[in-house]
Amino acid sequence: MIKAFITDIEGTITRISFVKDILFPYAAKHIAEFVRKNHAHAEVSEQIEAAKVAMKQPDATLDDVITTLQHWIETDQKITPLKQLQGMIWQHGYQNNDFTGHLYPDAYQFLQQQNNQGFVLYVYSSGSVKAQHLLFEFSDYGDIRALFSGYFDTLVGGKKSASSYQNIMEQLPYSAHEVIFLSDVLDELDAAKAAGLHTCHLVRDGQETSPEHFSIGDFTEFTLEQYR
Repeated sequence: MIKAFITDIEGTITRISFVKDILFPYAAKHIAEFVRKNHAHAEVSEQIEAAKVAMKQPDATLDDVITTLQHWIETDQKITPLKQLQGMIWQHGYQNNDFTGHLYPDAYQFLQQQNNQGFVLYVYSSGSVKAQHLLFEFSDYGDIRALFSGYFDTLVGGKKSASSYQNIMEQLPYSAHEVIFLSDVLDELDAAKAAGLHTCHLVRDGQETSPEHFSIGDFTEFTLEQYR
């Protein structure tokens, strides 16, 4: 019996172009100024040190770190200190009304419907938990954070590793077979299935499908009958 959903964000409930065309360029434009201005603040300093560890350069200068952060953005690296810093920068953008958090209308309706029916909703994204909160607080539909009972990011592990989903399940009051993971990425779905979760593949942009996963074009096609 299904009791909960864990959803990816990018490409699943929000369009990929929102992240690539709006959020990433905004962070890239502001990250050098932000790090230089705030490097002494505890939460920023912590991520700078974490970036040095990821770089394997403990003595890297601030300019070295900034150059690496910009390279990570350009190459779409899923590295935790970058994601944490991006979340801090995006907070300013949301609060300044430079953009709102995009959600597909069918995704918003689906999330509302599942919540109303008593299913518990969680989020697992490569974007930081802070960035997730911001997207849902400043979404196209207003503040919808109350729909979700928990948020996970790469601090639990990479999204293509089965152990990450096992780590999440250890924190939830459900067995893996009571949870459906939603994503547009087959490697993520494969990892979730290997951890015992049910899966649903969102195929919004003509991605290849797999017989291993139930696939839908959007949430209007979703049915629980597939999981009974």
